[in-house]
Amino acid sequence: MFKLDLSPVREPQKLKSYLKREWKVLVAVTVTGILFNGSMSFAAVLQGRLIDTVVNRLSVSAVLRQAFIFVGIVCAIQFMRALKRYFVRLFANRTGSVMRRMLYNSFMFQDITVLSNVSAGDLMNKAVGDVDICVEGMRKVLTEVFDTGVLMLSYFITMFAYDIKTTLISCVFIPVAIFIAEKLKAVIERNTKLYRTQNGVVSELTLSNIENSLLYRVNSASEKKNAEYEKELQELETRAVKADVLENSMQPVYNAISLLGIVGVLYFGGRSVVSGVWSIGDFTAYITIFLSLATKASKAAKLFNTYQKAAVSWERISPGFKEYSLPDETVKAEAKNASLVCRELSFSYPGAQAESFGGLNLDAKAGDIIGVTGEVASGKTALGLALTGLYPYRGEICLCGKELREYSPFERSLAIAYMGHDPQLLTDTIYENITLGDGGDVSGILRLVCFDEDLKSMPDGEKTLVGSGGVRLSGGQRARIALARALYRKSSLMVLDDPFSAVDMETENRIIDNIRDSFPDRIIVLISHRLSIFPLTEKVLFLENGRAVFSTHNELLKGNKSYRKLWESRNGGLKNEE
Repeated sequence: MFKLDLSPVREPQKLKSYLKREWKVLVAVTVTGILFNGSMSFAAVLQGRLIDTVVNRLSVSAVLRQAFIFVGIVCAIQFMRALKRYFVRLFANRTGSVMRRMLYNSFMFQDITVLSNVSAGDLMNKAVGDVDICVEGMRKVLTEVFDTGVLMLSYFITMFAYDIKTTLISCVFIPVAIFIAEKLKAVIERNTKLYRTQNGVVSELTLSNIENSLLYRVNSASEKKNAEYEKELQELETRAVKADVLENSMQPVYNAISLLGIVGVLYFGGRSVVSGVWSIGDFTAYITIFLSLATKASKAAKLFNTYQKAAVSWERISPGFKEYSLPDETVKAEAKNASLVCRELSFSYPGAQAESFGGLNLDAKAGDIIGVTGEVASGKTALGLALTGLYPYRGEICLCGKELREYSPFERSLAIAYMGHDPQLLTDTIYENITLGDGGDVSGILRLVCFDEDLKSMPDGEKTLVGSGGVRLSGGQRARIALARALYRKSSLMVLDDPFSAVDMETENRIIDNIRDSFPDRIIVLISHRLSIFPLTEKVLFLENGRAVFSTHNELLKGNKSYRKLWESRNGGLKNEE
C-alpha cells in the first residue's frame, strides 16, 4: 500500500506534486490525526470524572471502573498518536528522498554553463541542508498545522460546552501570540537567507582549502587561508544566531502570552465551582484543556517562523528541479554507419563578447579521424564541448542522422564519448576507472592505449588503486587510462581533447594506429597542440580568429599560411612532408 515510488516527479517546482505523490500516506496521517487529536479533550473530561468519583467518595468498584475507562482511552489515544507520528515521519522521509533524487538528477543533467556559476559548497548545502529544512517545514506546516488545528478545535468545542463566557475571555490572548509571530516572519526570512548563503560560502571554502592544502603549505599561504576561513566562520556564526534567535527564543514568549488567560480561568472557573455550577472534576478538566490549548497555540505561532525558514529553502532549491525521464535501457549506441554533419555551427563561452568560432560546416563518416588545432584560446575545447552537447550551440549538429538536441542525456552519453584535456581519475582501481561500474573485460582496451606494459610492473594489475588515495601515476599513464575510459564504450563519436600531451611520439603513433584498426565504424575528433600525427588524419579543422577552416592536412599546408606557420613551429619545418 505504501510502496516507495521511484518514478520522476511531474511538475517538480510545485509543492502539490509532492503531496499528490504521497496522498495515501497523507490520508493515513489525516485519519490517525483526527482520531488522536479529536479524543484528547475527551481524555481530560474522563480525568475530571475520575476525580469526581474520588471527591464524592463513591464505591471502590465505581472508582476502579472509571479508572480503567480512563486508562483504556488514554492508551488508545496514545496508540493513535504513535501511528500518526509514524505516518508523518514516513511522509517526511519519502518526500526528502524524492527531493534529493530530483535535485541530484537536476545537477547531473543541468546545463554545464549553469553549473559552472554555482559553487560546490552551495550545491552541497542545497542537496542536504536546504532539502532537510524544506521537508521539515512541510512536515510541520502540512501535517502539524492540521494536527494542531483539529486539536485546538476539539479543545474549543469542549471548553465552550463547559462555559462560553469563560472560554472567550481566557482565549483572548491566543490571537495576540499568533499575530506577533506573523509580524516577525519578514525578519526571520531575511536573516535565514543570509545564513544559508553564508553557509554555502563556508562549505565551498572548506572544500577548496582541503583540496589545495598542499599547495598552500608549500607556498607559505596556510596562515593567510586559515585567517580567511576563521573570518568566514565568524560571519557564519553571527548570521546563524540572527537566524535562529527569534525563532527559538520567542517560543517561551508566545507560550507566556497564551497562558495569560489562566487568570480568567481561575477567576470565573472558581466562581462556577463555588456556585455549584462546576464540580472539582469539571474545574480540573477545564484547566487541563486550557493549558494544553495555550501550549498548542504557542506552537502554532512558532509554525509561522518555521514556515518562513522552509520557504527560503524552497526558494533556493525549487528552481533547480527539472523534469527528467528515466533512462531507456534498450537504447544502444550506433554500431555502424556513424556520421557527423555540422552546419553553420557557432559557439561562444558564457559571458564572452565574441564567438570562439562561427559558421562551421563539417562532414565526417565512419572511420574518419578529424584533427582539430589552432592557437591558444582559439576555441578548440569549446568545439569539443559543443560536439558533446554539454554546452549550448547555434546551428546544427547531426550525429548518425539525428540532431544532437533531440538526444536525451542518456542517449547522448551512449552515442558520444569525451576525454577532457585534464585527465580525471577516481580514487579507485584502474578497472573501475575505465568501466565506471559497467563491468566487462578491459584487457583489450588497455593494450589499445599501450598500457599493458605499464600494468606488468603493478602487482595488482587492473585492481591497482589509483587517484589521490592510490598509486601516483605519471601524466602519460593518467592520460592513457582516461583515454581507455573514453574508448571503452565504443561510442559513435569520440571527442578526445589533447589525449597525447604527456605521451611520447612513438607511443602516440602506436595508439593512433590501434584506434584506426579497432574503430573502423566510428568517428574520432582529435583535438591536439601536437600536429605530428595530423598527416595521418582524414581531415583537419583549423581554428583561427573566430573562423573554422575544414580541409586536409596537405591542402592546409599549401593554402593556409597560419596553419603552415603553426606546423613549422611545432615540427621543425616541412621535413615530415618531404
